[in-house]
Amino acid sequence: MRFLRTIAAAVFVAAVTLHVASAATLLNVSYDPTRELYAEYNVLFAKYWKQKTGEDVTIQQSHNSSGASARAVISGLEADVVTLALAADIDAISQNAKLLPADWAKRLPENSTPYTSTIVFLVRKGNPKHIHDWNDLAKPGVGVITPNPKTSGAARWIVLAAYSYGMKRNQNSEAKTRALIGAIYKNALVLDSASRASTLTFTERGLGDVLVSWENEAILALRQHPNDYELVVPSVSILAEPPVAWVDANVAKHHTETVAKAYLEYLYTPQAQRLECKWGYRPRDTSVLGHCGTSFPRTDLTTIASFGGWPNANKVFFADGALFDQVFSAPK
Repeated sequence: MRFLRTIAAAVFVAAVTLHVASAATLLNVSYDPTRELYAEYNVLFAKYWKQKTGEDVTIQQSHNSSGASARAVISGLEADVVTLALAADIDAISQNAKLLPADWAKRLPENSTPYTSTIVFLVRKGNPKHIHDWNDLAKPGVGVITPNPKTSGAARWIVLAAYSYGMKRNQNSEAKTRALIGAIYKNALVLDSASRASTLTFTERGLGDVLVSWENEAILALRQHPNDYELVVPSVSILAEPPVAWVDANVAKHHTETVAKAYLEYLYTPQAQRLECKWGYRPRDTSVLGHCGTSFPRTDLTTIASFGGWPNANKVFFADGALFDQVFSAPK
């Protein structure tokens, strides 16, 4: 009898071990506006992974501004994957914490950016302040709501987009372009720490005449409040490329490397591309356009390459004492 009980106990332990081995948990540390996208994507991927491998997977999400999310991972938040607003934030994880290699962006297609976005304006219904382009944001009496470039990834894309417009409009005059950016930020009523916070300041608190933010944030606000707002697409904007990466040191520790890689690779599939498109992100696979419920307006898009990449852009525009600090602190 004791022998049978021992056999039964061993079978029970083996069954529990098998059950544990057939489940995985991932932590996706992301930036603010992706909450809705990844909540739905996680369900899609878990279903796919179960069908493919028989393994259950649970994906947990953590959201903050892109910079704050990167700093949290550097400080010990054990992300299996990061899906952030700009490559510089993943570079910071690589450089400061050595959790993934410096060439992380080469491991997935399109420099590890499965979808793109851009910067647009959201104005109140009827566009009472007649806001049509970046120069209109600098007019007296226009209340601008936008996040802080010191903390928000979206905000850095915004400054670069405004700068690109200014240089084109002012025939490459650096002085006039700086004056334009200074005037825009003089009109900023609130510089929230993250883009989603700015969206809520504009839509829930009712502050400002224009929200300057991600295209996907504007699309979401229009869907939620179709009678309250209008989308304005500036003549010049920027191709924003939010990157993704698995965090090598953490997936090795958690034994999740295979599923973490698959989680990011699946973002490039037609099923996932349609979902990204649905939530207002521009899909890399243009064949899904027309089948996802979202259309994207055309505009002149500059790229981060025109600024020499993120290391140079951060040095010139966003480091302490650099261009943004100079124009923001200049006498008004």
